[in-house]
Amino acid sequence: MTNSAIDNRPTKIGIKIRIPKNFQEEPVISRLVSEHGVTVNIAGALLGANARDDGWFDLELLGTTSQIQSALVYLEELKLEIWSQSNIEEDAW
Repeated sequence: MTNSAIDNRPTKIGIKIRIPKNFQEEPVISRLVSEHGVTVNIAGALLGANARDDGWFDLELLGTTSQIQSALVYLEELKLEIWSQSNIEEDAW
């Protein structure tokens, strides 16, 4: 299979991230969708009262391999803590 075919296969990855309280005005999760083309499912979230604390999010990212990699680079560039990351699953179709 060519690299381009691999990059365009639908994949899914699960991540748990910490978004610090100083990012509460930033649309971090929204940008994953609008700028990186991934579909985001929020499987769980832990937020402090009145947004005074950091937020933890359990996310499922769905998209092509290249979209997912782009989204992960974006999160790393923001220096967000990725607490755990499941293996990328490729669609069996």
